[in-house]
Amino acid sequence: MPQIAATSMRENMMTPFNTSTRQRLGIVATACLMSVALPAAPAWAQKVKNKVAPAVESTAVTSEIAVDIPTIDAVDSNVDEATLRAIFSGNVVENADALAGLSATSITIPEITLSATTTTDGAVSEAIVTFSNLVLSDITDGIAASVSLAGMSADAGNDGSAEFGTLSASSLNIGGMLGMYGLVDTGQTELQTIYTDFTFEGGSFEAPEVSCTMGSMTAAEFKARPLKYTFGEIMALAESLNAAEGEDPSPELVGDALRMYVDLFTAFESSPTEFGGFDCSGVDEEGRDLTFKVAGMSMGGMSPGVYPEISMDGLDVTVEGDGSVQVGNMTFKAMDLSAPIAAIEGAPQAIDEAWFTANARSLIPAFAGFSFSDVAVDVPDPETGERIQASVGAFDLSLSEYLNGIPTDLLTTASNIVVDLPADSSDEQVQQLIALGVTRVDAGFTIDASWNEADNTIAVDEVSVTGADLATVKLAGTIANATEALFGIDEDQALAAAMAVAISHLTLDVTDAGLSDLILASVAAEQGSDPATMRPVFAGLAEGTVVGLLAGAAEAQKVGAALNAFVSGKAKYLTIEMTAKEPPGLGLMDFMAAEDDPTVLIGKVTIDASAR
Repeated sequence: MPQIAATSMRENMMTPFNTSTRQRLGIVATACLMSVALPAAPAWAQKVKNKVAPAVESTAVTSEIAVDIPTIDAVDSNVDEATLRAIFSGNVVENADALAGLSATSITIPEITLSATTTTDGAVSEAIVTFSNLVLSDITDGIAASVSLAGMSADAGNDGSAEFGTLSASSLNIGGMLGMYGLVDTGQTELQTIYTDFTFEGGSFEAPEVSCTMGSMTAAEFKARPLKYTFGEIMALAESLNAAEGEDPSPELVGDALRMYVDLFTAFESSPTEFGGFDCSGVDEEGRDLTFKVAGMSMGGMSPGVYPEISMDGLDVTVEGDGSVQVGNMTFKAMDLSAPIAAIEGAPQAIDEAWFTANARSLIPAFAGFSFSDVAVDVPDPETGERIQASVGAFDLSLSEYLNGIPTDLLTTASNIVVDLPADSSDEQVQQLIALGVTRVDAGFTIDASWNEADNTIAVDEVSVTGADLATVKLAGTIANATEALFGIDEDQALAAAMAVAISHLTLDVTDAGLSDLILASVAAEQGSDPATMRPVFAGLAEGTVVGLLAGAAEAQKVGAALNAFVSGKAKYLTIEMTAKEPPGLGLMDFMAAEDDPTVLIGKVTIDASAR
C-alpha cells in the first residue's frame, strides 16, 4: 500500500508548479490518504455495523458493514481469543500494543465474510467479500515467520464479481507496521524490514461491461520506518484540507501538508517488484468490442527520496472496427526528489504562494527520462476521417546532471519513425515529398549535448536527422563561455549568461542516401532533361556560389571543390568544419551583424571541407 501511495505521489510531483495552492494541497491529501488506507480500512467487526456519513451533502448515502468470523484457531497465543476477535474485527488502534507483542505457534482464521449494504437516495446495493484461510505462523514478539491468505472473492450481484488467488509473505513485522503509522511506539527511527518474499497469484474481475484477468505479483522485500506524523494527525490534516473547500488553505496548513508529504517520500524502501500484467475485454461507449492488455510490468527498488523506474511491456489497446495502439515497451525512468525534499525541509513553517514562486526551480525533481519502443498506431483522424497509420521503432529521452532544476546532460534518440504520407494531404511539404515519389517516410533523430563545468563549455556531440533512403544531416560543435550562471535561478543573470555564450567550433556532416537522385529526377523532368545531364550543372553552380561567397578566404577553392564532388555524385559524404579564430568564438553580436552581411563572419573563422 505504501508503494501504491508513492506511485500516486510520483504522478503528483510532475504536476506543473503553476497550479493553485489548493490544487497542490489536494494532491498531497490524496497521497496521504492512500498511504494510510490499509491500516484504517477494515472496519471488521464480528456482526458489528458501522454508519458512514454521506460523502456528498446533496446525496443521501448510508452504509452498513458487517463482518462475520465464525472461528479463530489460536495455538499457544499470548493474546486471548476475545482480543484477537477485536483485532480482526477492526479494533486495531485499541489493541495495537497487544498485536505488536503477539506471540503464537499459529493463528488460523478459516473464513472472514464482510457484508456491505449501501443505500443511495433509497437505492440499495449489496456486496459480499470473503477472505479464505488467513494463516499466521511462528509468531514471536509481533513478527510472523509467514502469513498467507488462500484467496479472496467478492460478489456485488449485478454490479460484478471478483476472484483472487493466494497472497503470502514472510517475516511479517506486525509491530513495525503498526509503528509505521504511530499506533505503537517501537523506538525505531531507521528503516526496518516489514515483510519479505511477497507473492500474489493474481485473479479475475467481472462487471457488466468489462472483464479482466490479472497476473501474479512478487516483491522480495519492503522496508519502512515510523512516520513522523501519526495516523490521527494524517487524518486530521485530511479533514482540515476538506474543510478548506472553496478557498485556499492557510499557509500554515500548506506547510504542514508538504512536510508530511516529504516524510512519506523518505519513509520507504523496497526491492524490485514484478507484475504479470492484465488482460481486459469489454465494450466502449458506442457498444464496440474493446480489449486492453498489458503483458507485464516491473518497478525498480524504491529508496528514500528516489522513486524507481517503472517499465511496462506489451501494451495493446484495440477497438474493433475503429483502431488500435500497440507499444512493445514503455519505461518511465527513475525520479530523484532530493532537491524538492531539501527545499521543503528548509522552508518556513508557513508556506505561501510567494514561496512557491520563489522556489519553483528547486521543486523540480530530477527526472531521468522515459523511453518506448515497437509502437504501432492505426487510428482514424478525428478531423478528416482518414486513417493515421504510423510506427516508431524506438524512442529514448535521457536526462541527468541536474542543476537548479535543469538537466545539463541530455540525450534523446528516435529511430524508425515510419509514417505513410496521405496522398490528399494539404500540407505543402508532404505534397513536395509525394511529388518526389516518396509515399512513406522512415526517419530518426538524435540530440546529444552536455555541459562541462570545468571549462564552461557545452559539448554538442550530435544533432542529427536521418531519413532512410534519403539523407542524414549531422551537426556537432562546442559552445564556449557557458558559465554556471546560465543555469542559475536569477533570470536576469541567466539571460546575460545566455547572451555571452559563443560558438567556437561546428562540424556539419551530410550523407546522401538517395535524396539527391529524387530531387534531380524531379527537376530534370520539369526541364525536359535527364539527371545525368543536370548533375554537373548543379555541381558547378554550387561550387561557384560557394567560392563567390567565400571570396578572399584561403579555403574557398577547397570548400567549393568538396561541394562540387558531393553534388555531382562523385562523393556521398560531405563534411564542413568551421573553427573560430579568436576565443571564445562567434557570439550573439557576430550573428546579429551577419543578418545584414553574412560575409562579416568569413574573416573570423577557419573553414575546411572534404568529400568522399
